Order: sequence, then structure tokens, then C-alpha cells
Amino acid sequence: MVAANLIGFETIPQTLPSFCIESFRRNGKNDALAFKIDDVWNYLSGSDAIERIKNIATGLAALGVKAGDRIAIISENRPEWSLTDLAILSLRAVNVPIYTTQAVEQIRYILEDSGARMLFVSGKKLFKHAEAAIQSVESIEKLIFFEKDAVESSDSRSLTLADVEEAGGSYERDTGQTFEELLDQVRSDDLATIIYTSGTTGEPKGVMLDHENFVSNVIAISKGLPIRRTDRSLAVLPLSHIFERTVFYVLCSNGVSIHYCAAFDQIASHLQEVKPTIMTAVPRLFEQVYHKIVKKGRSAGGWKSKLFEWSLDIGQQYWAAKDSHERVSPALAAKHAVADRLVFSKWRAGVGGHLRFFVSGGAPLSKKLSYAFWAAGIPILQGYGMTEACVTCANRPEDNKVGSIGTPFEGIEMKIAESDGEILVRGPNVMRGYYNKPDETARVIDADGYYHTGDVGYKDADGHFYVTDRIKDLFKLSNGKYIAPLQVESLLKQSPLISQPVVVGSGRKQVGALIVPDWDTLKETLKDEGISAEGSREELCENPHVIKRVQRDAVELTRELSEYERVKRVYLLPREFSIDKGEMTPTLKIKRSVIDEKYEEAIDEICGS
Repeated sequence: MVAANLIGFETIPQTLPSFCIESFRRNGKNDALAFKIDDVWNYLSGSDAIERIKNIATGLAALGVKAGDRIAIISENRPEWSLTDLAILSLRAVNVPIYTTQAVEQIRYILEDSGARMLFVSGKKLFKHAEAAIQSVESIEKLIFFEKDAVESSDSRSLTLADVEEAGGSYERDTGQTFEELLDQVRSDDLATIIYTSGTTGEPKGVMLDHENFVSNVIAISKGLPIRRTDRSLAVLPLSHIFERTVFYVLCSNGVSIHYCAAFDQIASHLQEVKPTIMTAVPRLFEQVYHKIVKKGRSAGGWKSKLFEWSLDIGQQYWAAKDSHERVSPALAAKHAVADRLVFSKWRAGVGGHLRFFVSGGAPLSKKLSYAFWAAGIPILQGYGMTEACVTCANRPEDNKVGSIGTPFEGIEMKIAESDGEILVRGPNVMRGYYNKPDETARVIDADGYYHTGDVGYKDADGHFYVTDRIKDLFKLSNGKYIAPLQVESLLKQSPLISQPVVVGSGRKQVGALIVPDWDTLKETLKDEGISAEGSREELCENPHVIKRVQRDAVELTRELSEYERVKRVYLLPREFSIDKGEMTPTLKIKRSVIDEKYEEAIDEICGS
């Protein structure tokens, strides 16, 4: 079977730039790529995109870029990121993406380890952030800025993307070599990228992915999900992350109009303006949206609040029945229709009113939140992937099980290890290996070609896979019982009072949770319940009445678990965990070893030493 939008692609080179350029050419869209400048949406047509990729690629060739060269990019989401990426790949060179949030030492490590020859930087702000790292890396020959006013005049290595494109305009005349000739030299087994893992337990590792890894993923996902040429998408996750980058290649190859969102605080307005039909996100986004909706609904007062609560309850009942393939009674269906008309329709309007489905990845999403969105007519398809194997599986609109990560895409094998329940993956999507780390590569890819994901899970009778936790995140209480913290944290996130929970208790008597409250919601709730909310955040964190109120939610939400898994006590923190403080990775995963060490005394207090 060939995906409808990719018919004919089997006859062109199986490389990323060939797929994307063919799609730009074939679909001829005026809004192939869209971005906002000074509050006005700007559009690049397919032909514009091809011309810019061509000029950037030949401009880089004029600067001496050749096959195998490492070229790094540090930038927020914008069209230049994708155009530069495709230009680099058109020269058989290797893209090394860097998160905008990475610490200076990590940036320095990535640039030095990869041996990057050139670095693309979006603007002044990011340059200032990364300057100390950049200046100490001897391999960097050129600094190329997307923004013209960002060029450092004092640095002879600096130039603009416009300078590169201008040089590219005369490349063919000066050399007699066309862009098409350069593009034809790219092979499917050429290394496309080195993406450095976020390093939750050590220094980052460079994951090597070739064109075949990505292209096989593009083809498989295009067959598995109903993607239309008429779709519109909003890119909100960082393009430096494997998930959003793979999604870009998929959507671009399918002719989808892609709109870039440079910052999370722009999402709400962009959703209203773009009115996306398909979109990728992470559970954190859905949790924040859900809690804002709940906060607004409960604060309405009177009959409006009662209607909202009733609608939430009906939505949970309705979709729980649908998810279990149980008969929905006529009475429940009628009630859901009323809730949909009066409440849930406003939810859909909040995400633009045209969304066909979200694809969520990166972490588990609780059933309660999933049911709420599905009941509101906003399908969320949970998927699963990792840097080392791109996107491996997902639920489908016609075959969705809430709580699962779905079934593998065509050509990808997944199984559960009999020894420890680890999820194993094999297929053309699996990485070539870790850069300069053959021992690490051999440790995670076995003799049969299966990549050992480090995730624990199971497979149900219908072939749907489930992730229960990370092997390295599991911890043991002093009584010998094992705790899967991700599962417990997923339950805690259902509380509108809780912004960030971290479940702790390794080697202790009982399970506890370090909790950063949603301070606005917490203060309003305390006020409504007649509890004093006066004082600073630090003071409120020590207020026994405040602690008990948050603890009440934590105890209630984990009541369904086994006795030893339940959260007994909580410790409140005034500020969110952050990347800057070394508590989170650039992909917003908690560094549990850092948390355990930093908050050792607090953990002893709530869990017993």
C-alpha cells in the first residue's frame, strides 16, 4: 500500500530533501509555510521554499560545506530552521540541532563533540546565551544569523543567512554545478543528523540518524494516519526535538500547510488565527489547558458552575463507555449532547474549532484528561517514540485506546522482553548508533537488531502497547516494594491545584510527593474554602492548612492504587522545577537524581529516613 499523498514518491530518491521539495513542487501551495512577523502572518509558497532551500544549499557549498560536514542550528521555531535543515541535507552534510534552553556547558559539549564547522543562530538573544560556549569552540568557522541585525561586527566569522543566499544565487554560474546535481548525490544511507539526548543520567549522547531512518518513518506514518493535503498544522514543539522534526517531514511530504509558533505564550492566539486541523503536542500542554478550563468553569459561580461540573461528569461517563466499547444508553447520549452544545463546543472553539486530532507524545496522559478532551470532540491520539527510533507507534482515530501508546506503524516491530518487561523496537527507523560511542551502542541494540528503549510496559490482546514507567525511574521502598513514579505523577496532575509533581521515596518507608502548586488556582481555592492565603509563596509552603489542602487532593487521587503506592504526604515548593537549575532536561523531563540529592532533607521528612 502507498499513502495517497505519496503516490509516485517511490520513484524519486528516498531522501528528506527530495521528499519535501517534491511535495512543495507537486502541491504548489501559496501557504506552504507560514510565520508571524510584527503581528502579521507571512506566507512562503512551495516555489518560494524550493528557491530558498536551493540558494541556502548552494551558498553553503560556496562556503566550502561538503558531504559529512557537521552544521549546527540553535533557534526557536521559524521557517528558516526547516529551510536551512533541508539545505544542509541537500549537500550530504549533517544537521546538529541544539535546544534553545540548553545550558552553556551542554552547548559547548555538543559543538565540540560533533566537530561542528558552522553554527546557525536565530538572533542576538540566543547568541548572548550561547556566546561563551561558541567562542571557545575552535572548529566553528562561520556564525550565520537568521536575523540581519544580530551579526557581530567584531567577529570576522559572522554573516547573515541573506549573505549565504546571495552567494548561492551565483554558485551555479561560477562553478557550473547545479543544485539538482548536488541533490542527486544524496543517498538514503547518508547520515542526516546527530541529535544529542537530553542526558537525564549523564552527559548527552549523539544519536546518529540517516535519511532512511526518517524517510521510512515518513512513509509509515503517512500510511497509518489520515493526513490530508488540505490540513493546517501549528508547530509548537521545538524543531530541535525528534518528535516535531519528524512530524515536520511527515506533514511537509503530505502537502500540509505548516504554521510556526516561536513561543508557548503565543499558542492560544495562534490557535484562534490558524485554526489547525492536525497538531502535535505534549501532555504538559493538555494539562495546562484543562486546568485553565476547569478554573474558569468553577469560578463562574451559580448555575453556570453546576452546569460545568455536570458536563465534566457526563463527559467522563460517556467516553469511559465509548473507550470500553460498552453500549451508551440513550439517556447518557442525550445528556452528552446537551453538555456538548452548552459546554464542550466552547472547548473546541478554544483550539480553533477545526481540529480533527492531536497527536501527543513524550509522556503519559491520564485517562481523566483524555476522556475530557475526547468527550469534548477533541481527539488526542497518544503516540510513542524516542530520539533513537523516531516515531514508532500511535493510536489511530478509528482504533484508539485511551492510556495506550497504540500499535506500531508499518515495518516497525515491537515486543515486550520476557525478562523484565522492557519495550524493544526493531525496524528501519532505529538509529545507526551513538556518535563515537560504540560500547553504548552495543549496550542498547542487541544482536537481533532490537533497540532496548529503557521503558517498561505491556501489550494487550488487541496488540496495543502500554508504557508503565522508565526502568531507571523505578525505585524501591525500604520494604522492598517497587514504585513506578510516572504512573503516580500522572494521577496527581489531574488536580487543578498541582502544577508539577515529583513522586519520591527511594529507600524510604513510604511514598511522598514534592509538589509545585498552581499558585493562582490554589489561592482561589483556599479563599473559597475559608483558608487564609495571605503571605509569600515561601510562607504558604510552610502553612499547615495549605499543605493539608494540597495533600488532600494527592491522597484522594492516588486512593485507587495499592496501599504502598499511595502518596501519604506532600512537600510544597514555591517555584517550578527548571532547566536553568539543572532539575529538568531541555525536553522537560525531570532529572530525578538531581531532585533526590537537592531535596534530600525534605524527602526524609515526608517519606521517613
